[in-house]
Amino acid sequence: MAANSTLQNMPATCDTLLEDIEDIVSAHDPKPQDRLFARTKIVPHVRKRNKYKLDEWTEDLQADSVIPGTQKIWVKTWGCSHNNSDGEYMAGQLAAYGYKITENSTTADLWLLNSCTVKNPAEDHFRNSIKKAQEEDKKVVVAGCVPQAQPRMDYLKGLSIIGVQQIDRVVEVVEETIKGHSVRLLGQKKEKGKRLGGARLDLPKIRKNPLIEIISVNTGCLNACTYCKTKHARGDLASYPVEELVDRAIQSFQEGVCEIWLTSEDTGAYGRDIGTDLPTLLWKLVEVIPEGAMLRLGMTNPPYILEHLEEMAKILLHPRVYSFLHVPVQTGSDSVLMDMKREYCIGDFKRVADFLKERVPGITIATDIICGFPGEGEEDFKETLKLVQEYKFPSLFINQFYPRPGTPAAKLEQVPAQVKKQRTRELSQLFQSYTPYDHKVGMRQQVLITEESFDGQYYVAHNKFYEQVLVPKQPEFLGKMIEVDIYEAGKHFMKGKPADNGKIHTPSIVRPLLKGEISGLTEEFKSFGENGSALSAHHFWGSENYFSASLLPWNLKSSRVKMLYMGLAVLTVITAVTMAIFR
Repeated sequence: MAANSTLQNMPATCDTLLEDIEDIVSAHDPKPQDRLFARTKIVPHVRKRNKYKLDEWTEDLQADSVIPGTQKIWVKTWGCSHNNSDGEYMAGQLAAYGYKITENSTTADLWLLNSCTVKNPAEDHFRNSIKKAQEEDKKVVVAGCVPQAQPRMDYLKGLSIIGVQQIDRVVEVVEETIKGHSVRLLGQKKEKGKRLGGARLDLPKIRKNPLIEIISVNTGCLNACTYCKTKHARGDLASYPVEELVDRAIQSFQEGVCEIWLTSEDTGAYGRDIGTDLPTLLWKLVEVIPEGAMLRLGMTNPPYILEHLEEMAKILLHPRVYSFLHVPVQTGSDSVLMDMKREYCIGDFKRVADFLKERVPGITIATDIICGFPGEGEEDFKETLKLVQEYKFPSLFINQFYPRPGTPAAKLEQVPAQVKKQRTRELSQLFQSYTPYDHKVGMRQQVLITEESFDGQYYVAHNKFYEQVLVPKQPEFLGKMIEVDIYEAGKHFMKGKPADNGKIHTPSIVRPLLKGEISGLTEEFKSFGENGSALSAHHFWGSENYFSASLLPWNLKSSRVKMLYMGLAVLTVITAVTMAIFR
């Protein structure tokens, strides 16, 4: 009780109730800013830090930070023009996302290996490249027909795979691979239950040659050849709509392209799955080809061109279409063709060749021959020699037979290796025995110049018949159609010099893209790529129009990508602030 009484009699700190904390501050008291400015003689003390520990901490921070879209990527492609087009599309998407596409495999962080399954040597190169990448501690992503057809091969274990119809998702696969994950996308693209031709044609692309656009008109085929492994990868025929192909051609010409290659596993079968045909597509395409530009048709098997011979002859006579057709015969023997399940006979091939040679004077017919197919006897091979002797093909692709795993032909009794080699040599000697261009020396021809020769001494041009003509390296002629006088002929080429007062056609009014420049991007997106060092949150999500489908060929408005970029921006800011504090 006494204690309580004493407490009650003690004076309070304040006799009045405070309504606000500011009530205890006098108007004459110095304000905080006055006290700050009064400290003019205070010298800040800099505390020394351990530089070694700071550098070590910074290196650990950088090593632990994986920022997708900043790495260097080396893209290597083997095989056909269809595969090359896929490689160009994958490189374009990666570059558009921010990755640097490099031609130097040594400095690359990741190798994207786009494979071919047609022959054993191509797969051997592919497998050896995987081994080399792993030895050099590179990240690896594989694509193309080999992993699509045989994803369970031992040497593919643990590797990320992009299926032939999934190339529009290459950024996702590369991103996850860089993070240390293994991703496999091998599915087919379908719409309303119907298989599509593949990824969209309006994806970003980096053309290997900015003057040449490769357009895949369809994927897969209608055949079931007993030696073919590509069928296992590409599947049955699936064609792109005519309108999409025409739109892609128009876009290409608007980017300075002067030559278009149509490609597929069988161009002649185009449209049979969607109610149209190859001539319908070609007549639509020639309407949009500018003067001085050219169209080259891809490989077509005899069965699917036979019913269109009349229309095909008219198209091949068109001034903006090369008078050139690749029709693989594979052998001169009907019995071997039957074992191959090629669905035509030598008579069918001759009918195609003879009709076109008559209706399209000077036409170049290229073909393929397989030497040593299982069951091929001496008489069969003599029939092949006889066919080549009769037609003297100016362009002949000679292939020694290689049994591909999983194909019916691999299970047949094989022709001895030394016999295959001997027949390959004999056919090669016959091919080398004639020169198809000697009679053209002294002629004046129009040629389209599209690239530099391998030795770097000439520009490479092609005449109306897609015959190779080497011309002097005069930069002002690249990408143009000029007149030349032929003064020399070799086995595989002619040489020409620009004709005096010759006509020059410039196919496009726009500058062709530079080597390595991305096709299919708007000016706004291009300027963003050029100023990639000045990234800000506004670049990524400040403008709703920036990520619209009209600016990007694939939809970057997804929450996943926005979150990725938000995380990237935040991480960049944190790293910069941290470095500034400890500098």
